[in-house]
Amino acid sequence: MQRLNHQKIIKIRSFLLIILAGFIQSSFAQQNSNIDGTLNGKIICIDPGHGGSAATDSYRQGPTGEREEWIDLRVGLLLKEILEQKGAKVLMTRSADNPFPLAERSKMAVENKSDFFISIHHNATADPSVNFPIIYYHGLASENQAGVIFGKMLAKNLKKYMYKTKTPYSVVSDFTIFSGAGSSVLRGTYGIPGVLAEASLFTNPEEEARLKTREHNYNEAHAIAKAIEKFFKKGNLTISPKTPSKFPPQFATLQEADRMSAIARRWHQDYIDGKKLMKKKDAESQQKAYDLFTQSARSFPDSYVAAKCHKYRAAILRKQGKTEEAVKEEIRVKEFYPN
Repeated sequence: MQRLNHQKIIKIRSFLLIILAGFIQSSFAQQNSNIDGTLNGKIICIDPGHGGSAATDSYRQGPTGEREEWIDLRVGLLLKEILEQKGAKVLMTRSADNPFPLAERSKMAVENKSDFFISIHHNATADPSVNFPIIYYHGLASENQAGVIFGKMLAKNLKKYMYKTKTPYSVVSDFTIFSGAGSSVLRGTYGIPGVLAEASLFTNPEEEARLKTREHNYNEAHAIAKAIEKFFKKGNLTISPKTPSKFPPQFATLQEADRMSAIARRWHQDYIDGKKLMKKKDAESQQKAYDLFTQSARSFPDSYVAAKCHKYRAAILRKQGKTEEAVKEEIRVKEFYPN
């Protein structure tokens, strides 16, 4: 008799678990369903960054070996599911850990007449304590309003869904890190609204651990999807042709592996030391402050203090009577660091 009762209890529990699982699945589907049709028929190209680069890019991994391209792909595939549930048609530049030429990524978006382009990345720096989102638009803020507006929407969403503590964010031009021509995929898709998003830094040990989990990957994908949906609700935003004469002079920065150096690790301390020296009025201290701001901006050109570094550089140049150079620095701040 007891055995029969025990079997009945097991069956009831199993039945309840099935109902609960169905409820959770239904809630998940409802959360990501195409409620108002905003994304119905929209063609969205998702570009999970890098791929198949473990043998060549040893620096593109976290403290315990988690590689960026693996994270990028996981988030991209989750984003694809969410967007398709919302009625969008999704293109993937890659669906496995394989290399794919940069030119082919942008070509896919352009030839399929995509309505939106998102390149998914995660960042690295020499300072393991750092973790915040960085969103790049292509070109000048005054000419790429769509990229700037979406970048700010996405940055706020990433803070909301991925970060549990107050954190800064950067929305910057891709010319801050690729001073010659900007990012290849954004340059190749210019005219299509889109950004390259570095949602977090895998060189931060705690963040690397979170990035290994499906929950954290999903939160990121959800944040991107919500931002895309909000962007299309906002309506068309302009993307004007690029005007080369409006661009400030190139500012050379540390690239990729060099950003993992001991010099790069001082990015924030250089900024702090520069501010202290700037308070002094003598010419020597002002020049030292200028040099420290320059080094900080070179080490971490897309950081949340880089705009301040360039702003202080402009102020010092004015004090030195170098008005023309100061104006160019002020244009850099306005066009490359709109937030």
